[in-house]
Amino acid sequence: MEMEQQSWMEKAVTIAWENVLRSHGGPFGAIVVRDGQIVGTGSNEVTATNDPTAHAEVQAIRDACRNLNTFQLTDCELYTSCEPCPMCLGAIYWARPKAVYFASTKQDAAKVGFDDQFIYEQIGIPFAERTIPFLQIQPENYQIPFVTWANSQSKVEY
Repeated sequence: MEMEQQSWMEKAVTIAWENVLRSHGGPFGAIVVRDGQIVGTGSNEVTATNDPTAHAEVQAIRDACRNLNTFQLTDCELYTSCEPCPMCLGAIYWARPKAVYFASTKQDAAKVGFDDQFIYEQIGIPFAERTIPFLQIQPENYQIPFVTWANSQSKVEY
């Protein structure tokens, strides 16, 4: 591994560690790097903000997108202190960075109480059989947003 990549990972891990020391949230940190510069940082702020989506990777992606005034990070790299959970994985794919580097694994996280395996399992279960049932309701107008989007001349695709 390149020395610079090692340094970026150490920064992400330090953010995670400092987050624990100040009791601000879980033991997770992340940074977004572009052209040798940090353009976004994030730490887990779930308990500090009462926001279950405030994971380090999501926070770093939001910060980088704000700072770069874009919704895609195609020329960026994400460094995160731990292998991303399913939610963060989805956010990462939508942001489209060119690479993701992580330190700890999801198994390491599970050992200290952050076990996401059940979420991976739930994805493959039929909607009505999931722990939280997913029930489809289709009012008459349910297709209007998609039809309008498909016909829009001003849409910004992503």
